[in-house]
Amino acid sequence: MNPIEINPEQDKVHDADQKIIPNSGVRAGQDGDVEVGKSSENKEDSDSTEVNKTPDSDVAKEVDHQISCNGHNKYIPTSKAQVHLPKPEPPKPKMERSQSLSIAESMPSIGKYIRDRSSSFSAAIMNRLSSLKEGSGDFVLKNDSLNFEVTEFKIPGVKVIVKLKSEEERLEDQIRGRITLFTKSNCEHSIAARQFFKEKGLRYVEINIDVFTKSGNELIERTGSCEVPRIFFNDSLIGGLATLKSLSESGELHEKMKELLGPKCPEEAPKAPVYGINDEEDKEDELVGVVRFLRQSLPIQDRLIKMKMVKSCFAGPDMVEAIINHLDCGRRKGIATAKMMAQKHFIHHVFGENDFENGNHYYRFLEHEPFIMGCFNFRSSTNDNEPKPASFMADRLSKLMFSIVEMDGYVSDDRLHVDYFRISKSEEFRRYINLTRDLQRINLQLFTPNERLAFFLNLYNAMVIHAVISIGHPEGILDNKAFFLDFQYVIGGYPHSLSIIENGILRNNRKSPFSLTKPFSKEDRRLHLVPMRVNPLIHFGLCKGTRSSPKLRFFTAHNVEDELISAAKDYFQSEGIKIDRELRTVYLTRIIKWFSQDFGGQEKEILEWVLNYLEGRNTKLLKTMLGDGDPITIVYQDYDWSGNL
Repeated sequence: MNPIEINPEQDKVHDADQKIIPNSGVRAGQDGDVEVGKSSENKEDSDSTEVNKTPDSDVAKEVDHQISCNGHNKYIPTSKAQVHLPKPEPPKPKMERSQSLSIAESMPSIGKYIRDRSSSFSAAIMNRLSSLKEGSGDFVLKNDSLNFEVTEFKIPGVKVIVKLKSEEERLEDQIRGRITLFTKSNCEHSIAARQFFKEKGLRYVEINIDVFTKSGNELIERTGSCEVPRIFFNDSLIGGLATLKSLSESGELHEKMKELLGPKCPEEAPKAPVYGINDEEDKEDELVGVVRFLRQSLPIQDRLIKMKMVKSCFAGPDMVEAIINHLDCGRRKGIATAKMMAQKHFIHHVFGENDFENGNHYYRFLEHEPFIMGCFNFRSSTNDNEPKPASFMADRLSKLMFSIVEMDGYVSDDRLHVDYFRISKSEEFRRYINLTRDLQRINLQLFTPNERLAFFLNLYNAMVIHAVISIGHPEGILDNKAFFLDFQYVIGGYPHSLSIIENGILRNNRKSPFSLTKPFSKEDRRLHLVPMRVNPLIHFGLCKGTRSSPKLRFFTAHNVEDELISAAKDYFQSEGIKIDRELRTVYLTRIIKWFSQDFGGQEKEILEWVLNYLEGRNTKLLKTMLGDGDPITIVYQDYDWSGNL
C-alpha cells in the first residue's frame, strides 16, 4: 500500500462538515482529524479500541464516505495525539484454533487462579461463620450434640460438613501415658484382652512373656505372680481382663484412664520390650575348648576311602592322640572324650557306621558335612553352645509360633491367609531364626512320643513359613522339589527337609507321592525318630503354604491328639468333603488320594475313616449311603497350589 500524503492547508473540515457517526465511536474533527472514542455501552472495552483502521474496516469506509460527500479529496488526515486520551496500543494477535499455550505458560496462571479462588472461598466461609448469629435464617445446625459424629452447617450457596471426633478419639487425645498389656502365647484370656483394646480403638504396648522372657521376671516382681493378662495404666496396676470389663460396663473406664494416663509415662512404668536383643543367655559346651583345639591341630584333608573320595576328614586314632596330649590324660579318657564329642554331634563317622570306635575309622566335623551348606539354620559356623533340653526347645518353638499366628495382622482370623512379609520383619520371627540354630546338636532321643509329634508338626509349619520367605512359593514340579526336598535344617546333627519330616518321621518312613524309594535306608541314623504307627490325622495339621492346605496351626505336647482331631473336623467342615446323595458321589480332598495308604487304602475303608470326623448333615448322608450297600463313587477335588497369601 502506498503511503498516504496529507496537505493540511488544502483540506480542512469545517464545522458544518463535522458528522457524528452514531454508536460507532468514530468522529471526523474540524481539523481534519479522525478521533476514536468509546460509546457509553462499551466503556469496559476501552483497552481493546482499535485506532486508524484500514479502509477495509467498516468505520474507515464510513469516514471515507463522509469525506467524499463533502467534496474533499480522498486523503484521510492523521489523528493528532490527545493528552486526555489513553495511549493507543496495537491490537493483540488472534490465536488460531490450532495454537495453544504451552503447559509451562498455562500452569502458573492456573495455579494462581486456584490459589486465589481457594483463599477467597476460605475467607468467605470464615467471614460468613463469624457473622452468623443465633436465630439467623441463613444458619442451620444439625446434630448439635456431642453424641453425634457429624455436625452439618448450611450456608446459602455453600455446604460445610464438620466431622467431630468420637468419644474414644477425644479420650485418646487426652492420654499422654501408656497402656501396657502383659500376655502369654496360646492364652484365651490374653487373646480376649487384645480384642478388647482393639474394639475400643485404644493403643497399647503388648509384652508377651513367652517371647520376651526377661519381662516375665519383671511381671513377677510387680504383681507377685506370672498370671496374665495383666494391664498397667502407666505405673499403676489395673488388674486382669475381668477388672477391665467391669470398669467398662460401669462406665468408669474413661475416668480411670483420664486420671492415670493423663500424665506422661513415668520411668517407673513397665519397660517396653526391646527388639533385636536376645533374652536367653547361652552357655558354651564343656567340650568346646577341646573341639576348637582339634579343629586347628588335626590333619583334615580329602582321602580315598573304600573307593570313594571323602572330603575334609581325619583319622580316629589321630584325634585320640591329640586329645590325650591336649588334656594330658590317659587313653581311656581320650576315647571317652571322643565318644562324647560324637554323641553331641561335633563329629560324625564319614559313612555313618558308628558314633565313635577306636580303630581305623575316619570322621569329620559337623561343619564339614556335605549337606551343611544347604541348611537354612546354618550360618558361617556351627553352634558350639551347650545343647538345650529337647522339651525346652519344643515348648519354646510352640510358644514363638503361637505368638506369630495370634499377632494382629500376621495371619487372618480364619488362619487361611498369611502375611509372610510382615512375619519376616517381626521380632518373633527373628527369635525363631535364632532358635533354629539351637536345633543343630539337639538330642532328639529325649523326646516323649507326644513331644516328638507336636515338635515335628510345629517345626514343619514353621519351616514352610521360613521357606516361603526365603525361596518363595512353589509354582511347578521343579519348584516343588526345591521347596520340599532341598529346603533343609540340620537337626540333631543330620539334615531334615520338609519331605523327610512328613514322610520319613511323621508317616513312619513311607514313600512320598510319586517317589519310588523310602526316605530312610536301613542304616540311616534318623530311623530312631520314626513312630510305631502312622497317625492319619497329621495330614490335617500340616500347612504347606497353599490355598488347599489345612489352616495354619501349631500344637501343644500335652494336647496334641485332641488338637489334631479338631483340625480334621474343621477341615472336613469347611472344604474337605462334599456329598451328592442323588449321584451317590463323595467329593474328597486330593490329600486323601495322595496318602490313601494312611487312611486304609480301599475306598470303603477311607469313607469309614472319614465318617468319624464329620459333623451335622454330612454325617447322616454318608452313614446312610454306607448302610445302603450300593456302590459309592469317590471323586477327588483339584488341589490349588497357589500361595495362601
